[in-house]
Amino acid sequence: MNAPVLRADSRAARPAERSVTLEFDDNALVPLLFGDHDRHLARIEQRLGVRLAGRGNRVTVSGSAERTGMAEAALAALWKRLEQGERIGVPEVEGAIRMAEGSLEAEDPRLPLADLPAIRTRKGSVTARTPAQAAYMELLARHEMVFGIGPAGTGKTYLAVAQGVALLLAGRVDRIVLSRPAVEAGERLGFLPGDLKEKIDPYLRPLYDALHDMLPGEQVAKRIASGEIEIAPLAFMRGRTLAHCFVILDEAQNTTAAQMKMFLTRMGEGTRMVITGDPTQVDLPPGQVSGLKEAVRILDGVPGIAFARFAEADVVRHPLVQRIVAAYGRAELERAAARPAGA
Repeated sequence: MNAPVLRADSRAARPAERSVTLEFDDNALVPLLFGDHDRHLARIEQRLGVRLAGRGNRVTVSGSAERTGMAEAALAALWKRLEQGERIGVPEVEGAIRMAEGSLEAEDPRLPLADLPAIRTRKGSVTARTPAQAAYMELLARHEMVFGIGPAGTGKTYLAVAQGVALLLAGRVDRIVLSRPAVEAGERLGFLPGDLKEKIDPYLRPLYDALHDMLPGEQVAKRIASGEIEIAPLAFMRGRTLAHCFVILDEAQNTTAAQMKMFLTRMGEGTRMVITGDPTQVDLPPGQVSGLKEAVRILDGVPGIAFARFAEADVVRHPLVQRIVAAYGRAELERAAARPAGA
């Protein structure tokens, strides 16, 4: 595969500024890189504070040396996606920008971004959109048990499902087992109608949604029917030994301490486990200790168990979600500061 950027000619611009011209080798892909009415270039300009000028198969980037380097890295990563036959839209552009910012700000830069790991499924590659997601993906590839902890919208469950699907398709596990505790989010749903599957499906809907993003719909239905993919509430895990599986426990903050210990000890030969949750969104009755919080405290430092922690800046849903998470975080800090000492 040709390098995404064929030529970079640098010259001095204003003092303390840098200008670089990037040339791409496939004229059919250039309009996709620029976006309709150059909207992708405009987004990079806005987010990184640089000036982009596209002409033909070239883009000239001008700005501070650091910001120009970020824009150059983001464009190179997007170009590689296009060369691999993948589409790019606003989420991919935002992800490339975040990765570029995080890579240059980190003590151990991870450039070039185009070489970051990807999880490949039948519906295409799933790539990291933040440095924390990239670190999480590496932990999923290397460790048998991984905890993904952080706010909603950071991709904890989505990336775990993607890894499970990739391992199943590669024949490295025999089954995927997806589980959640059946706890209402502050509501009382009462006696739901229907058979057992109809009663528990509402709790497990997010896992179905993630699966359908990774596999064609008929494949999801076929693999569920054959038992290659099992989706079950946490209560169904008791007494089982899960061998040669990829097991995900979602919404783990709503487990009790006893449930969490029960789940973790289901692990059998050849199995990988991922436990995801947001400790700030516990829906257990008042006074009930979250199994996720206790597990993090007890298991931190145990060899073979890895912890990936996400923050507000890693939210990859609608930009408003990130601001909502940040506002609630500030409110919680204010409440904590207002509590009497020892309360």
